[in-house]
Amino acid sequence: MSRPWYRWQNGDLILRIWAQPRAKCDEIVGMYGDFLKIRITAAPTDGNANDNITNVLAGVLHVAPTRVRLLSGASNRGKTFCISGPLPSDACQLLAGEDAGGTQ
Repeated sequence: MSRPWYRWQNGDLILRIWAQPRAKCDEIVGMYGDFLKIRITAAPTDGNANDNITNVLAGVLHVAPTRVRLLSGASNRGKTFCISGPLPSDACQLLAGEDAGGTQ
């Protein structure tokens, strides 16, 4: 089963994220095409949205925010993040729920 929104690379988790800024609450929505969609309360100015996504990902995976870094898409809704390992084997299920490859 293909899961294009994430891949493992040398123990790190690479995520393709679709950001929806200025939402009512911070939440991971689920699949959005080839991305994992995250709604965030921050506005997309001065890096606030990217910082907000970093904190959401760190919180869900129970890692320090310093282990989450933006690889590409700083000024786009489509972004690529890297979370440095080690991570739990169920990290992708933590992000997308029980069926990490499903659509929502």
